[in-house]
Amino acid sequence: MSEIFGINAGDAGVGVLLTLVVLLILTGRLVPRRTHEDALTDRDNWRQAYLESEKARKVEHEQTGELLEMARLGGHILTALPHPGHADEEGVNAGDRMDPTARTRT
Repeated sequence: MSEIFGINAGDAGVGVLLTLVVLLILTGRLVPRRTHEDALTDRDNWRQAYLESEKARKVEHEQTGELLEMARLGGHILTALPHPGHADEEGVNAGDRMDPTARTRT
């Protein structure tokens, strides 16, 4: 037979083997099947949650990229608009008015 901690299993009595099993359980080297199955189920649940989270993060990353492109386009459009109060290339005079009735009054 094989030796465990230097003791031959055939020579050891029932009390020694029971003590050895209890020590293995207390040190965590031997766990009940139900505990092991629970740990595996918990591991699989966490793995599934991680994969779903990564899928959502990838979609969010793609949408953020699209939104940044739209923001850049909006920024370019806003900078291309004329600024009120500043003279354009056309040379608008201060005496020019938009209202045609204002010119006729003198």
